[in-house]
Amino acid sequence: MNYQRDICVLTQKDLIDAGCFDFSAAIAVAEKTLADYAQGKIIFPDKVSVIFDEATQDRINCLPAGLIDEKIYGMKWVSVFPQNPYTKQIPNLSAVILLSELENGYPVAFMEGTLCSNMRTAAMSAVAAKHLAVPAPKTIGFIGSGEQAKSHFLAMKNVFPSITTCKISANNEMSEELFITQMRKFHPDVTFTACHEAYKDAITDADIIVTAISGQEPILKAEWIKDGAFYSHVGGLEDEFAVAQKASKIVCDDWHVVKHRTQTISRMYKQGILHDEDIHANLYEIVTGAKCGRENDSEFIYYNGVGMSYVDVALANWMFRKASAQGLGQKITMLDQSMFDAV
Repeated sequence: MNYQRDICVLTQKDLIDAGCFDFSAAIAVAEKTLADYAQGKIIFPDKVSVIFDEATQDRINCLPAGLIDEKIYGMKWVSVFPQNPYTKQIPNLSAVILLSELENGYPVAFMEGTLCSNMRTAAMSAVAAKHLAVPAPKTIGFIGSGEQAKSHFLAMKNVFPSITTCKISANNEMSEELFITQMRKFHPDVTFTACHEAYKDAITDADIIVTAISGQEPILKAEWIKDGAFYSHVGGLEDEFAVAQKASKIVCDDWHVVKHRTQTISRMYKQGILHDEDIHANLYEIVTGAKCGRENDSEFIYYNGVGMSYVDVALANWMFRKASAQGLGQKITMLDQSMFDAV
């Protein structure tokens, strides 16, 4: 009997060297996978989430999913400790991904997952913006200037080359300047403005608004948002309830999942302020044309994503295949004989 089981271990450097830091590809994978979900080609169990501190929302999540056509089942193991950047000067998110093939059920890849997780989140927002933002937006405004803000800028600019102005507001001037320095290397054609803690200045007149903060406080105000804006809500409690109440349409990646979480609109639902019928659509319904997207240039559209594990697994599988085809990663033999012969 052949006991040998090999697994490919991929670091973030392996993935970047393979060309996986590619938002055009990530957006295409996300959009295709949403369509696959609508066609029943996805296995999507509930995630397991353990919150260790209700106040800070320190948590570790286990998110499984399967791709039927690709015969792949995977899991993202991700920790989110929102206070890390403020108290320890380290990132708030870390993740690993495990992929198994469904011919024999053997694990085939163990991967660094932060790259995939950050890119997936931004790619999903970009897919939403593609269908829900005004055509050819010119100005994007951020509250937050960390990894997710940067990923969202690159993803949004990929979908909308028309963006020429980017305004950033955060509670850390050094973080803002780092955002500008790093993003200007990718897009020197964009005018960047650091607004510091003047959050209103970053949002006023923005065609696309992104809040990507680690804290849990309603910073974004409804009165700052112009008609026709598209808002991508990335984290937990980032905006006052009046923002959602102002929206012409509210779209989620999956409302059934969102309403059981701790996002702004989740809290509104639990308090009886927001109801199922107030949600216009899930994103896969927009992508497949089952429901309409933007209908005019004056609609303010609110998008809330919590993260669909099947998109993480699909993007991780694409990264694994791309890196493997180039011989990247380290192949490790987990076992090659019966444990009874090994001793």
